[in-house]
Amino acid sequence: MTPPTLFDRADAQAIRVPTSCGRNGTCHECVVEVSRGAEALAPPTEAESFLRGGYRLACQARVLDPRREIAFAPLKRRLQIVAEGRRRPVALEPPVRRVGDAVWRDGRPIDAYRGGIYGLAVDIGTTTVALSLVDLESGAVRHTSAFENPQRFGGADVLHRISYDGGPFRAELHQAIVRAIDAEIRELCRQFRVARRLIYEVVAVGNPTMRDLFFGLDVQSIGQRPFRSTTELALRRGERCTTAIEASPRPLGLHVNSAATAYGAPLIGSHVGADAVAGLLAIGMDELADDDGPIMLVDVGTNTEVVVGDAHRIVAASCPAGPAFEGGGVRFGMPGCAGAIESVHWRGGRFEWRAIGGARPEGICGSGLIDLLAEMRRSDRMDRRGVFANGAAEVALVPEHGITFSRSDVSQLAQAKAANYAGQLIALRALGIPPEGLRRVYLAGGFANRVDVANAIAIGFLPDLPHDRIVKVGNAALEGAVMMLLSTQKRAAAERLARRIEHLELEEEPDFFDVFVEGCLFQSTRSAARREEVSWSLASSLAR
Repeated sequence: MTPPTLFDRADAQAIRVPTSCGRNGTCHECVVEVSRGAEALAPPTEAESFLRGGYRLACQARVLDPRREIAFAPLKRRLQIVAEGRRRPVALEPPVRRVGDAVWRDGRPIDAYRGGIYGLAVDIGTTTVALSLVDLESGAVRHTSAFENPQRFGGADVLHRISYDGGPFRAELHQAIVRAIDAEIRELCRQFRVARRLIYEVVAVGNPTMRDLFFGLDVQSIGQRPFRSTTELALRRGERCTTAIEASPRPLGLHVNSAATAYGAPLIGSHVGADAVAGLLAIGMDELADDDGPIMLVDVGTNTEVVVGDAHRIVAASCPAGPAFEGGGVRFGMPGCAGAIESVHWRGGRFEWRAIGGARPEGICGSGLIDLLAEMRRSDRMDRRGVFANGAAEVALVPEHGITFSRSDVSQLAQAKAANYAGQLIALRALGIPPEGLRRVYLAGGFANRVDVANAIAIGFLPDLPHDRIVKVGNAALEGAVMMLLSTQKRAAAERLARRIEHLELEEEPDFFDVFVEGCLFQSTRSAARREEVSWSLASSLAR
């Protein structure tokens, strides 16, 4: 008798695993991560040769020992949606519109009008992907969904994915993201009874690596100095007038109208990409008046972007924070989906917690990790260096379910926090702005939307400011993508904005390492003593 596969186990456990090839190993959509019991599986097949580590194809991995428990999860899991961002009114002027009985683009008809004109806004994050189906005639967002980026088998961060894409399986990451998005389009269209051929426009945003992998571009130049996309290099050589991209989505692998266009929003520079530009549109950075600034956008993710500026000057930096606050590298870390602990309190000598969806706790997501760190500092169970009381190596968070938190986990989180801290401080310093001089801090991203601001300030993740100056704007990148979908003027504004922003290379700062080490301490920014002698007025005079 042929041994069952992990797909058979998924069926038995009602776990939804994507596939489109009839489970014969050719579509590569059923990638799962095996976290326990891998030794009970048969060796990887030839069809799985593109996978590393604990990743397998569910349809190929056969279970040799049916008595063993095997823990596995699909890479494309449904996530708690942070759908809407900071909604701004936009004049409705999409590039595709109805003229009589025809659909027009660029002054010419491209199709007969068939009862609707739709577009798709896509925010491709390193860890998560969010999509909005938009009615281009009314401007209404019909639905927004989010799922885990299935490219994780190529690495948890952009540098590992760049390295993977430079190897023998170059097309796999492109195909993984396009197939996942195409499957989501199919599901959205089925759910809302919209024919795929009524989708005439796609706007995609993401950091340079994610955007370019989606469009099938070579990303190797982003992984080596001076860390620039091929479109940025071409712009600097005078071969292009913008880093924005236009392509036909059909050859990419998206089954939408054959005359549709896919627009990749412009990049700022190095690892600061189209998602940052879209986020700036969402908070109105393109329309700042003289008395509106200075403001800061912090889009928290595996690759965090920090942008600071006013009506006269804007600087941006990319913080290689890594995936720790999105579950990577933390033993019981996980993204914000059902079963993730999203909040933690220390009361009565024990931890109290709440899991997303009221489900059985499986791990802890970013907002819960922020809470846990702050509560451990507040209760003196951990010092500012991350050392546990009484020299303990780990603490029990949910002992009844075996969920623990270790010194190793703290180390991962300290480095992720330090990258964010360094990006914020160095960007502020470049403009000669002390943290308390910020008029507003806009906090973007799914994780950021759930975070407790007081706890984030307590551990130095955010500047120590009055809470009313810190504004959560949800998925600002997706909102900016919707704005570019609905308005050609906003696309033009995005390209102008991208050209005027100055990019800072954090690692080139002579004291970057010192700032990074300071950022590893779990303390508020007002408690950081090392820079008491810094004169912000001097920093302003030296600002580049």
